[in-house]
Parts: sequence; C-alpha cells; structure tokens
Amino acid sequence: MNKISNQFSSIEQVTDKYLKAGSQNQAPAEPDVSFGDILKQKQSVNDSPYLKFSKHASMRLQSRNIELSTEQKERLETGAQKAKAKGMKESLVIVDSYSFIVNLPNKTVVTAMDHTESEENVYTNIDGAVII
Repeated sequence: MNKISNQFSSIEQVTDKYLKAGSQNQAPAEPDVSFGDILKQKQSVNDSPYLKFSKHASMRLQSRNIELSTEQKERLETGAQKAKAKGMKESLVIVDSYSFIVNLPNKTVVTAMDHTESEENVYTNIDGAVII
C-alpha cells in the first residue's frame, strides 16, 4: 500500500493524484443503450411460449394427469391469441377434450380441466370462448 507523504500541500492534490488517476483505469464506457432497447432484445431472445401457466393451473394439470403435446400447446396459444385479438380479457379455450381459462392481459393459463371431470360444463367469469 502506498503511503501518502508530506509532498502534498492540499487535499485537492491528493485527490488529483489518487482518485482521478484510478478513474482513468476504468473500463471504457459502453455505448448508450436505452432500457427499451435492452428490453426488446431480452424479449426477442426469450424462447418462452406466448402463455405461461399459473401455479394453480400447473397443479391442476398434474393432479388431473393432463399432459399436453407440443401441438396442443401451440393450439392453446393460437386460441389465446385469437381471443386477445377479439378484445377478450378472460377466455375459455377448448383444445380437444381439455378446457383452459386464460387471463389474456397477463398471458396466463389460470386453470385447466378435462371435459370428463366436469358434470355440468359450466364456466363462469369469462367474456368469450374459443374452440380449437
């Protein structure tokens, strides 16, 4: 460690010598990139699907032994995108014998069920349905 000797007559000389010299050794500043640019880049790199499954929906899929194929997931996403394009907020999307309630603003599957489990086939709190 370097000792500061009595060769300096003011604090400014010390800061010039030790603090400003250290700042010259810093890595060169990166070009100015806006937050929006970084967000767009991260979103385009993100290979996650259009929809995510809530914890509740994931538990329902597991407890009801529902396993969706890649093709069924794609159809579910297509149905959700169609519902959103029509202005729906909470949609029922039916894929084969499975029903999904999808919160479209959050792009989240809220719950899932097999048609054989529902005796009445009554769905509430939705503003539209898509059958794929």
